[in-house]
Amino acid sequence: MAPKDLILFASTTGYQTRVFSDAADLAGARLTLATNHCHRLDDPWGDHAIAVKFQRIGWSLDALRGAPCDGILAVGDAPAVLAAEAGVALGVRFHTPAAARAAQDKSLARSILKGKLPVPHFFEATDPDAAARAPYPCVLKPFGASASKGVIRADDPAGFRAAFERLRRMRESRIQVETYIPGREYAIEALATNGRVQILAIFDKPDPLEGPFFEETIYTTPSRAPEAVQRDLVETLDRAARLLGLRHGPIHAELRHNEEGAWLLEAHARPIGGLCAGALRFDGGMSLEELLVRHALGHDVSGIRRESRAAGVMMIPIPRAGLYRSVSGVEEAEAVPGIERIVITALEGQRLLPAPEGSTYLGFIFARADSPEEAEAALRRAHGCLRFDLAPVLETLRPTA
Repeated sequence: MAPKDLILFASTTGYQTRVFSDAADLAGARLTLATNHCHRLDDPWGDHAIAVKFQRIGWSLDALRGAPCDGILAVGDAPAVLAAEAGVALGVRFHTPAAARAAQDKSLARSILKGKLPVPHFFEATDPDAAARAPYPCVLKPFGASASKGVIRADDPAGFRAAFERLRRMRESRIQVETYIPGREYAIEALATNGRVQILAIFDKPDPLEGPFFEETIYTTPSRAPEAVQRDLVETLDRAARLLGLRHGPIHAELRHNEEGAWLLEAHARPIGGLCAGALRFDGGMSLEELLVRHALGHDVSGIRRESRAAGVMMIPIPRAGLYRSVSGVEEAEAVPGIERIVITALEGQRLLPAPEGSTYLGFIFARADSPEEAEAALRRAHGCLRFDLAPVLETLRPTA
C-alpha cells in the first residue's frame, strides 16, 4: 500500500516539527511541512517545506495547490486557522475555519459560549480608563497570545492601569478584560472525530495559578481530582467543543474548577504546545504525535488508551531576564528516581524573558512514576538540581530628539 501524505502547518520556530516528522515515519506516512518561512528563499531550513503566510489565507492556499494531501494537522493557533481553510480547499477533514478562528480569538470564543456555558464577564479595553468599569479582581490578556504570555491579574484600578500600560509596552493592540476565576486549573488533551470528543488525558496543574502572572510549570497525569470534578471538566469541554465547532482533530483545553463548577478558559484547535506531549504515551509506547498522525490519515484510534503509569512534565521557568549562558547539574537531575529525561531548549546567547513578557522556557523535565504525587516530587527535586547562568542584559538607550 502506498504511503499517505500528511501536511503539517507549523511555525519555523516551533519545537514540535521534528517530533511530528519522526511520528510520520513510524506511521508510514509522507510528511510535508507548510511553514511561514520566506518564500523568496530556496529551502532555507533544508526541510523542503511549502512557504505559507498564516495571515494571508488566499495566497497560502494558492501555494498549497497541487500538494498531495490525505490529512492535515497544525501546531500553533495561527497555523490551525490556515489548516482549517486548507482542509476545506483540499477536501480533507479538520476543524471548521470558524471553529479555528474562535479557538484563537478569546473574545469570539467567549461570545459564542455566553449564555450556554459559564462565562466570566468580559470586554475589550481600549484605554487605561477602562479601569473604572472593570470587575475586581480581573485578568487582562492579549486577544491572540498563548502560553500565558501577557496575562496579568489586577486587583484594583491602580493595578489595572499598570497592567494595561505593561501590555501596551509589549505592543499588544487588543486587550481583553475578564473577571478572575478562582479555583484549581487543569488541562485536557482531547481528539474530536466527526464531532465526537475522545479524552486522551486530564492534566493537573499542582502549582496555584493565582497571579499576578500565570506562568505554567508542572503538569501531571492522571488527574488527582475527584471523579465528580473530572466528569464536570469533561462534560464542559464536550459542550464547548460542540458549540465552538471543533469537530475533527486535536483539542487542547484549559479549564478551572471551583464550587460553581467547571469554567472553560480556552479550547485550542491544536495539540498541547512545546515538548509537553512527551509526557504522554499510549498503547505500545505510541506517542501523542503518532496517534494524531494516524487519526489525521483516517485510522481508527478510538480504542487507544494512555499508559497506566503516572507521568509529568515541568516547563522550566525563566527566573529573571537575561542572556542564557549555560546550565549545570543536569547529570544530578537526571539521576533523580523517576526522571526520564531533561531537554534544555535555551540556546547560548539567547535572550530570555520571564512572564508576562516571555512565552518560552529554559527547557523541559519529564518524569514517570507509580503515582502523580511521585512524578511531581521527582520533577521538583530534579529542578532543584539545575543551576542556570543568565547574564544581565544591558539596554541600549535610544537617542532623544
